[in-house]
Amino acid sequence: MKLTPLQKRAERKARNQSNVDLNLVALIDIFTILLFFLLSAASGIEILSAPKGVKLPQSTAETAPRETVVVVISPEDILVEGRRVATVAQAMNTPGDLIAPLQAELDGIASRQVVRAENAAQGRTLTIMGDKDIPYALLRKVMATAARANFADVSFAVTRKYEVSS
Repeated sequence: MKLTPLQKRAERKARNQSNVDLNLVALIDIFTILLFFLLSAASGIEILSAPKGVKLPQSTAETAPRETVVVVISPEDILVEGRRVATVAQAMNTPGDLIAPLQAELDGIASRQVVRAENAAQGRTLTIMGDKDIPYALLRKVMATAARANFADVSFAVTRKYEVSS
């Protein structure tokens, strides 16, 4: 029995056609749950990234950090928002408690225009991310300079220390 080309084509089409139905409702449910889980897990995490040269002290504080102006004090440099403003040697050799380049940078940041009124108070907060081995005299100078630039709310960045319960 000889098949015509049209019959051969119909037979090939029937042979290659599979009757597998894909249930999309179950897949949509799984992806919805996964998306909800990822969004809820990621919303409560705020992490400040410390530069490689800065070893933060440890603490058991429970309050979460908020987004502020960050001053990084590494063993060599003082950085504001990632820009180097002075070296530690210059700051330590400065007489008195005022670090002039740091105050100039903080004054520049404080003078920026605030877009939303509820963020005006938040603009005067400062987080110091200092190496755990920096001398207290330098830390005192940085805090005094921040106070003179009207940054009254000063926080310290630390690494969370997890206590092992027995």
